[in-house]
Amino acid sequence: MEREFEYDVGSPGIAGKARTAVKYVSDVSSLNKLPPDKIPALKMVQEIYPFRANDYYLSLIDWSDRRDPIRRRIVPCEAEMLQGGHLDPSDEKSITVAPGCEHKYANTAVLLCNDICGGFCRFCFRKRLFQHGNDDSRRDISPGLAYISEHPEIDNVLLSGGDPLLLSTPRLEGILSRITAIQHVQIIRIGTKMPAFNPFRITDDPELLDLLNEVNGANCQIYMMVHFNHPREVTEEAVEAIWRLREAGCRVHNQTPLLAGINDDPDVIRELANRLSYVGVTPYYIFQNRPVIGNAAFKVPIMKGIEIIERAKEGMSGLAKTLRYAMSHKLGKIEILGVECGRIYMKFHQCRFAENAGRLFSCPADETGCWLDDFERPPDLGIS
Repeated sequence: MEREFEYDVGSPGIAGKARTAVKYVSDVSSLNKLPPDKIPALKMVQEIYPFRANDYYLSLIDWSDRRDPIRRRIVPCEAEMLQGGHLDPSDEKSITVAPGCEHKYANTAVLLCNDICGGFCRFCFRKRLFQHGNDDSRRDISPGLAYISEHPEIDNVLLSGGDPLLLSTPRLEGILSRITAIQHVQIIRIGTKMPAFNPFRITDDPELLDLLNEVNGANCQIYMMVHFNHPREVTEEAVEAIWRLREAGCRVHNQTPLLAGINDDPDVIRELANRLSYVGVTPYYIFQNRPVIGNAAFKVPIMKGIEIIERAKEGMSGLAKTLRYAMSHKLGKIEILGVECGRIYMKFHQCRFAENAGRLFSCPADETGCWLDDFERPPDLGIS
């Protein structure tokens, strides 16, 4: 087991609480609850798409259930070896303006500041970052910061990767201080799954919370873009982490892809959105899962996705209904609105090309289509 970003039991924690040691795992052979005859095949998957988890998150799995959703989202499976998909389906390479820095929408820049996560989601759309020879993310974000400082239209910066909260607190402080020194940046978003993967990273680190509180007290606002994919991830420990983030002045929003065998069920989506809204987390996006290589087993057709989400909304409070069903296509962030008279209606929520701003369009309904490229679409939307 790896020992990374752990807290020694017995060290002072928040309010005198002992800090919690979390052990990381990066070899499926160490999962002794898996059938031994399955290990060789999963090792082959791991060689291509790395595995990483920790003992806290693995404890959420019901190992007696082969269809357990937590197991499905974190433990490799042979279906990942199926053909199809792309390593960079949203063409992030084409919007990379400096090493580790992306600029797709006018007022937003993305800094890929880390190449490691608390756990590797089997459906990750940036799995290329965790493969050998990748250089898309950069620990040195100086080139990206120089680009942002030269573009006053950028008023918010998204820290992503990898998970920024796996960086040490001093390292994160250095990044945040350099961003806040750029006067036209008003919002910093941090994309993280640590409240679900390892909530103790937040609850047991008062220096981190002090840092967040300090930044939020200045002329900048931090939004934590958390990733809860299933209600069973919303544990007591996770809720405490959320409360700590909110106490530090952070706004907390959740986003999740729609995933076959994990949350492609109206009851699951409804429960997830409601439980998050109860603890002050705003349901933000439900994403159409990107057609990444190795992700075929997680596909949900868009027609089915519309039905799932509309049925889920029937039991949600108005506050939970803030979520949007969208896809992050290379043309932009496209909201999927619904089906009427045999056509799927969509709208550009964010667009790469100005001529598509706010544009409403439709495609013929197709029961099997899982991505915009699967449909007959208006020819003038932009690049093919």
